[in-house]
Amino acid sequence: HESRPLAEVIRDINKFSNNVMARQLFLSIGTDGGRQPASMERAQRAVGDWMVSRGLDRREFVLENGAGLSRVERLTSAGLARLLVAGFDSPLMPELMSSLPIVGVDGTMRKRNGAAGSAHIKTGLLADTRAVAGYVLAASGRRYAIVAFVNHANAGATQGALDALLNWVYSQG
Repeated sequence: HESRPLAEVIRDINKFSNNVMARQLFLSIGTDGGRQPASMERAQRAVGDWMVSRGLDRREFVLENGAGLSRVERLTSAGLARLLVAGFDSPLMPELMSSLPIVGVDGTMRKRNGAAGSAHIKTGLLADTRAVAGYVLAASGRRYAIVAFVNHANAGATQGALDALLNWVYSQG
């Protein structure tokens, strides 16, 4: 079976936070180009090795299913920020940027207003957890990588605060 181009698949995953597709892609990475059956262990090792090659320490992250829809997976905010900076400095930056929802425009950020039209942001959502990560193009013309995680019983009430953070980076950056 041939799939759509990888950039299109990742765009669907990121724009609409499709956890099933993310997990399937994660498993596919562990097949070693189709030479081995998919397994969580191989996928975790392959992605973990890639993350280490991008400057993360293995103590900064824990991988479980690749979708982030997990109580086990962990990533430090500093580690994710370094990955975002490396992604922006990569030749694949245009594809990465086009895969991220634009605040106030599309995907999971279409109804949000923090830095509307000037931020490419991926959301994260679990009970008691909210997160945003991506890039804000500030009014100054400078681009910032931004990561914010909220882990608390009242995390569901923090959307306004996260949008205010995006607006603050946009206006003060």
